[in-house]
Amino acid sequence: MDMSFYGAAREVTGSCYLLRVGEHRILVDCGLIQGNPQHEQHNRDPFPFEPSEIDAVVLTHAHLDHSGRLPLLVKQGFKGPIHTHRATADLCRIMLEDAGYLNEKDAAWENRKRQRQGREPVSPLYTQAEARLAHKQFRALEYGKTKKVLPGITLTLLDAGHILGSAIVKLELKDSNQRRVVVFSGDLGHTGAPILRDPEPVREADLVVMESTYGNRQHRSWDATWQEMGEILSHARASRGNVLIPAFAVGRTQELLYVFKQHYQEWGLADWQIFLDSPMAIKATRVYQKHGTVYDARARQIQEKVGDPFALPNLTMSRHSTQSMAINKMDFGAIIIAGSGMCTGGRITHHLKHNAWRPHAHILIVGFQAAGTRGRALVDGADEIHLWGEPVKVKAQVHTIGGLSAHADQKGLMDWYGRFDGRPRVALVHGEPESMQALASRLHHELQAEVLQPEFGKRLDLTTL
Repeated sequence: MDMSFYGAAREVTGSCYLLRVGEHRILVDCGLIQGNPQHEQHNRDPFPFEPSEIDAVVLTHAHLDHSGRLPLLVKQGFKGPIHTHRATADLCRIMLEDAGYLNEKDAAWENRKRQRQGREPVSPLYTQAEARLAHKQFRALEYGKTKKVLPGITLTLLDAGHILGSAIVKLELKDSNQRRVVVFSGDLGHTGAPILRDPEPVREADLVVMESTYGNRQHRSWDATWQEMGEILSHARASRGNVLIPAFAVGRTQELLYVFKQHYQEWGLADWQIFLDSPMAIKATRVYQKHGTVYDARARQIQEKVGDPFALPNLTMSRHSTQSMAINKMDFGAIIIAGSGMCTGGRITHHLKHNAWRPHAHILIVGFQAAGTRGRALVDGADEIHLWGEPVKVKAQVHTIGGLSAHADQKGLMDWYGRFDGRPRVALVHGEPESMQALASRLHHELQAEVLQPEFGKRLDLTTL
């Protein structure tokens, strides 16, 4: 009975953990490695295990750094079930197929260049068809229901409150006379966030595998965050400029629509035309609308009272490129929510081209911007950005809303671990070394936890816990 760490070990992306119980092997998550092109090239490396020998997969949630290599796993021989929450299964149907489309598009672009250079073509990491094939192996579960997924392995999913369908994974492992309980936090949500419930506490574990994304940071209060957003929109309305909001298609977009509905009168939103200009975000919003049973109490009350919690009277869903292009004829009065969330591609780049140089325009940053991205350049005060090789001056006012995060901060992580009985051993994953070390120090000194920071490939003998 052992466990190996094959992703998100002393880094943030590529979550992947292999457990062996007797003759059976179960994988928790199989995520894409994300970052710069050199880093992402490792997605083509062989798996450090034989995919055909994996009996089952458990998926914590739909974000691609947790789910994005599942079609590749299937392509290379995995034939077992993929157990996950039903909302995650619905989101993955959209997200993995979209990833396949982007893989095909990237490979076609690369091959045009290679053809001119007389080099061999490359194949997509996986295609849309291969993503659809992988989705056939998904098996939908509910929160709180216990399921025997393999001999000696019992699974329970609990609400992680990170995005729709995100789950804490509790695995009870039995082999001969040995019994161990391993709990994977997945990505834990930010307490008090709109729409979703707070992360569920867990009491029993022999080992806790816990994320540490913001292990060295405290978030601003929600009240201060909403006040700041309202003030920015009021200022933008007075200056008669458009507002551009680069937003992640899953999670952040739905939070924005929900919050806009709650503050519609207070923020003067009736004076704007609001556009959701992202086909993928539109599809993801439909999934959110479908799964109202997992909302928190307030969101369920709103749904019962007024219906769709994301509907606004002046909201336009821009599905087609012609609709998107028409928005750029507006000089003022538009709030445009579009992807990609870090401004690295997608329709937001076209809106930046038409608005970033306008002094009365506003760019509202509502999510994490990784180093090296166009979004990060805007946050850092760049005087110009480059779009399709053309420099574009940045004269728009750039605002960063710091309190919006789908991840628990240091206090949230400490509080969640503190609910376990007996202070089980904890292995920190899914974090940069600095945030991981800061959280490890607090866990050890304040809660007397034994903390591990496993490296890639580390194997842990679970019978010694």
